[in-house]
Amino acid sequence: MNQEKIGKFILECRKNKKMTQSELAEKLGVTDKSIGNWENGRNMPDLSLFKPLCDALGITINDLLSGEKISKEEYQEKFEENIVNTIDYSTKKIGKYHNIISLLFVIFGLFVSISAISIFPSESSWGSIYSVIGVIIFVIGISKLTKGIKYYYRLLIILAIFLGSLSILMFTDYINVKRNNEAPMFRESTMYLGGDEELLYYDTPFYDVIKCGDKFNIVKNKNYTHEELFEYCSK
Repeated sequence: MNQEKIGKFILECRKNKKMTQSELAEKLGVTDKSIGNWENGRNMPDLSLFKPLCDALGITINDLLSGEKISKEEYQEKFEENIVNTIDYSTKKIGKYHNIISLLFVIFGLFVSISAISIFPSESSWGSIYSVIGVIIFVIGISKLTKGIKYYYRLLIILAIFLGSLSILMFTDYINVKRNNEAPMFRESTMYLGGDEELLYYDTPFYDVIKCGDKFNIVKNKNYTHEELFEYCSK
């Protein structure tokens, strides 16, 4: 489908009808700019406007899609060719919008994850909840972008990205505990033990954290007894 040729044909037909861009735009319920874009070959009219446009210009849809007046001898051949071209054009247009939406999912998912970590304090469980939601949205976007890849490869890519994203979040959380002396955001449970010093125990999937007073201590992941925890903080 030659957009430039079709645009010049629309321009020629409009002038033959002695219509301005504004007059044609008013008939079709679009803007002057839209008519200008069609005539310059920047884009095509929406499919729903094909018939009203052709009626206004006194041409057939077959003429419009061919970018010229079609003789009776060529009509059937051009008709079949234009059907194929129109389907191809529509498919590409849908694919373009699909990719834009997928990209928005990716960007929004990243924004939600990063914002959740930045905004919510580490003591709040909402940070981890929203960051995981962000990762899920991000992975959905990646899933849509990789739709053309074979199913098994696509599944492996999606799984790798999902696990990789969660690993990055948890590693970032680990670094935050170690360097900034803050509570782990990604934790399975929290136990308050009191004592002379404020003693808190955080159980995370890969390591544990014991808070003795103001200090968050990273320790080996295992099931600690109350005695072991009090003994650790009394050292």
